[in-house]
Amino acid sequence: MLWACLRFPTLPLVAVFADAAASSVPCALTEGPRQRPLIAQANAAAQQRGVRRGQPVAAARALCGDVHLLPRDVASERASLELLAAWAYRFSGQVGIAEPATLRLEIGASLTLFGGWPALQRRLRDELRELGYGEHALAVAPIAAAAEVFAACRDGLAIRQPGPMLTALGQAPIALSGLAPDAVALLLGMGFRSLRDVFALPRAELTRRIGPAGLLHLDRLRGEAPEAWPLYRPPDRFARRIELDGHIDGWQPLLFPLRRLTRDLALFLLARDGGVQRFELVLEHEGRPATRIDVGLLSAQREAGDLYEFSRGRLERAQIPAEVEAIALYADDLPPFRPRHRDLFDTARAEGLDWPELTERLRARLGDDALRGLACVAEHRPERAWRHAAVPAELPPEKTAKSQGKKSIKPQEPRGAGDARAAPPRPLWLLRRPIPLRPKPAQILTGPERIESGWWDGDDARRDYYVVRCANGQRAWAYLPAGGRDEWMLHGWFA
Repeated sequence: MLWACLRFPTLPLVAVFADAAASSVPCALTEGPRQRPLIAQANAAAQQRGVRRGQPVAAARALCGDVHLLPRDVASERASLELLAAWAYRFSGQVGIAEPATLRLEIGASLTLFGGWPALQRRLRDELRELGYGEHALAVAPIAAAAEVFAACRDGLAIRQPGPMLTALGQAPIALSGLAPDAVALLLGMGFRSLRDVFALPRAELTRRIGPAGLLHLDRLRGEAPEAWPLYRPPDRFARRIELDGHIDGWQPLLFPLRRLTRDLALFLLARDGGVQRFELVLEHEGRPATRIDVGLLSAQREAGDLYEFSRGRLERAQIPAEVEAIALYADDLPPFRPRHRDLFDTARAEGLDWPELTERLRARLGDDALRGLACVAEHRPERAWRHAAVPAELPPEKTAKSQGKKSIKPQEPRGAGDARAAPPRPLWLLRRPIPLRPKPAQILTGPERIESGWWDGDDARRDYYVVRCANGQRAWAYLPAGGRDEWMLHGWFA
């Protein structure tokens, strides 16, 4: 087996500040008693101004007056690490979470699939940068615990054979060995500096000084004892909550945490190879019930950008009764994701949104009731031959760009009278109710077409329809009452 270890030293900062952790804005986390909080971690911008771990907050503010301080959030750190584990699950079926802020994944079975270690390493690092975890350390070894030590010692170290692994372990500093802090302090106090010195001690002496747990850890580093830690499995539902810095008024300041939530949801779905069809945004207020916003989709989705746009459209139209102190996203409906199949040379994606994406975005922006489709009704009277209907998630096959050869759909043109199979012409624009046509048509192009219906419901219609050309050159669909000559009624326009 071959294990890769990923360490995320800035995970506490990223879990709270997100992208701002790597920006030029001084940021730092605090921990400890409220009466005398200390700096737990500071980003590079704050460190350049003298802010250091363990400083009292008052001293940090004296050195950097504009430093942005927030309390450390262990729950958010754990949630972020689990999302990273979900991301790593795409590359390995054996993923483990270790402390502090560390992932282990077995890559021996995946190297061929991803084109070897150099290609896999590039992909891992590139995707981590996109996720906001550009500051990380990565190492490889036949033993997971040894890979963890190597990641703490030197980023990029990759050792595949047990012999060289043991040699490299011997050179590792005791402080980075993964032993308990009291055991490290004891060994350093005895004058030991590297694991080579510790490995040379008799086992009985080691057990007496660092205890059975410390000896077991050293055995696991060398592969002399089995490693035992639980493997990560993606949960069956997604739940993520972000506590905001202060109370937020209005929907626009919520877009930044919303983008982060939908990105995390997309990452979670990608690990499960699934999609989401319905989820809920929850806006928490102080002293009053939360605002719940349902986001329902016509089909399963999992692209971060699409999920953000759908959520944003719902958020823009939501009534937010009070300031928001936290925002959460919950998803229980996680059906399998079935990507739409496209032709190899299909250019529809480059030319614009396809039908499902367009309808989803319109529904998100305008609301469910603002988008309607049309359906045919078994009725001869034109004004009653259609009705409003729900918009379908997919176009029927005969209406897709593939079957239409990418041609636009046009109204049916009049056919020659000699073609008995030709359907009667119908206009693109049908008026809701017929209106008098004035002046009279300049030319009759085709017709008549007799339509008789409605005698059973009291709205009897007996009409002779014609395709006519008006005085201004437009082609119209008009009729005369059966037997009439001068009472022209306009019912539609041809394109």
